[in-house]
Amino acid sequence: MEDAARPVSGQTHLERKLKTRHLSMIAIGGTIGTGLFLASGSIIHTAGPGGAVAAYLVAGVMVYFLMTSLAEMAAFIPITGSFSTYTSRFVDPALGFAIGWNYWYNNAIVVALELAASSLIMKYWLPGVPGIVWSALFLALIFGLNILSVKGYGESEFWFAIIKVATIIIFLAVGVLMIFGIMHGNSAGFENFTKGPAPFNGGIFSILGVFMVVGFAFQGTELVGIAAGESENPKKNIPKAIKQIFWRLLLFYVLAIIVIGFLISYDDPRLLSTDIQDIAVSPFTLVFKNAGFAMAASVMNAVILTSVLSAGNSAMYGASRVLWVLAKEGKAPSFLKKVNAGGVPANAVYFSAIIGMAAFLTSLFGEGTVYTWLLNAAGLSGFLSWLGISITHYRFRKAYLAQGRALHDLPYVSKWFPLGPILATVLCLTAIFGQNYAAFFETQIDWYGILVSYIGLPLFLLAFLGYKMIKKTKMVPLQKADFNQD
Repeated sequence: MEDAARPVSGQTHLERKLKTRHLSMIAIGGTIGTGLFLASGSIIHTAGPGGAVAAYLVAGVMVYFLMTSLAEMAAFIPITGSFSTYTSRFVDPALGFAIGWNYWYNNAIVVALELAASSLIMKYWLPGVPGIVWSALFLALIFGLNILSVKGYGESEFWFAIIKVATIIIFLAVGVLMIFGIMHGNSAGFENFTKGPAPFNGGIFSILGVFMVVGFAFQGTELVGIAAGESENPKKNIPKAIKQIFWRLLLFYVLAIIVIGFLISYDDPRLLSTDIQDIAVSPFTLVFKNAGFAMAASVMNAVILTSVLSAGNSAMYGASRVLWVLAKEGKAPSFLKKVNAGGVPANAVYFSAIIGMAAFLTSLFGEGTVYTWLLNAAGLSGFLSWLGISITHYRFRKAYLAQGRALHDLPYVSKWFPLGPILATVLCLTAIFGQNYAAFFETQIDWYGILVSYIGLPLFLLAFLGYKMIKKTKMVPLQKADFNQD
């Protein structure tokens, strides 16, 4: 096991305090949330139960190859803020710069999104309290969990994730009992999978349309790579955690979709709602209510609140760690390198919290126009980060072999190379350019819709090309790629 780095005043090292259970739950906690509890109903309504399962399976394949690619690199070079650093080392420093700032921006905006969501959720119980009060309170909670120590963050994510996992397991158990008539409910057998255009409502284009939503729901699994530098034993823990994560996520999502498909008709209009304030029509709430659980809406509202706080907590962690590593590499102001006595990059946490709160405040003015643009710009960010992972792993493996290294010396070897990263790259590009493909096929092209949907892409290219021109960077030759593990 690698020794923990004990920071003292003036040092810039983080501590290795995250265990395998923390890593597993960090990724699960960052991934399971409103995308499953709320948006799954809309996905089934759009693509039918079979189409929804197909979209989740395709997205699952993409995530599997992305995470095994990340595991191979992170287990061999376990550094915090990993994939932007890997991109700088194995592809181009300019691309690493763009990927790093893109990922920081994405997470800072997610903090703002979750603060807004938390205030809406609390209106369910206390409608008379101003939303800004709850947002400020939850920001203080998230900030506190992140600023004290990485172990505090890991423990909080562990328990947040346990609540979500327990909810899903109970939901699956209740759903199966209802399907087989053991528990009270209204299962229609296979009718919901066979009536009308089901199971594939809308065909291939509907599956493509929901694929982007499903891919977005899976985002957060890459946090394991970000946390690599703070894992107790990354060479062992990272591959183990990533293998557990993939199968658990796929089972949770796919089985939940199948259960919902059996118990609720895909053309039920209640499935259309994805409004976080309309918890009564969450597919999970509907199934629990049909099973006779009177407090289903209130319980699911509490579960979704923990999901939102967990997502905000993870976003604050991801933003601060990437910002810290950018500062260490000279790609962000040097004051962001400061590490406090608990081994936490304090200034990076402060800065990310301030930007997240500032972005949230834009939702309160001018009908939230600025906030909407910020969220749309962040919409592509996760896929751009994933694209960076797949491209970087392809170059990592090529450089590793070009320098005469043996695969058996890697702590973890991802399977299906080069098919894996190539397929992941194609699927990521499909998700990126398909964000609003329908806007191109209107009677008149919807230029405003295209601009809103794709605004994140020119921002990313501006960061990449700007850094490349200023620093005059070039693609890293395979023979000169840096495999230093510090």
